[in-house]
Amino acid sequence: MEEKLSRRQGRERAFLLAFSATFGNEDIPGLIAQSRELEENALDAFGEQLVLGYYSHRDEIDAQIAKRLRGWTINRISRVSLCALRLAISEMLYGDEKLPGVAINEAVELAKKYGGEDDYQFVNGVLGAVSRELVPAEAGYVEPQQEAGAPGVEPAPC
Repeated sequence: MEEKLSRRQGRERAFLLAFSATFGNEDIPGLIAQSRELEENALDAFGEQLVLGYYSHRDEIDAQIAKRLRGWTINRISRVSLCALRLAISEMLYGDEKLPGVAINEAVELAKKYGGEDDYQFVNGVLGAVSRELVPAEAGYVEPQQEAGAPGVEPAPC
């Protein structure tokens, strides 16, 4: 029987499985089955959708990340940041809910919990750029108009 998880727990478990796959075992269906067998950090349907979504679209997702790097290559990004980015972009572009703000916030929280001191800022900057460029058009989202004279918000640096 599948354990009932919150979306946050589902994302975290998906992140942990994707992170473990970066150490050489990219048999994702096998890792999912193993996690269910061991009943340790087993994915629910939502978490499985995130992981499989990334692995189904990995080339496109990695291209979206690489396109936003200035003076870096994707190989220089920490594993934690890369996994958080990949899953969040998968959720934003291929997930059912199309809630980019939630995906970004959750990825930032994962980077804070598992990453280095400044990883969350990097994750936030890259995901913000992806969201501004891709997600609004695909999700039918319209950017709210800023009131005249209201201060603007500067995006986080990448």
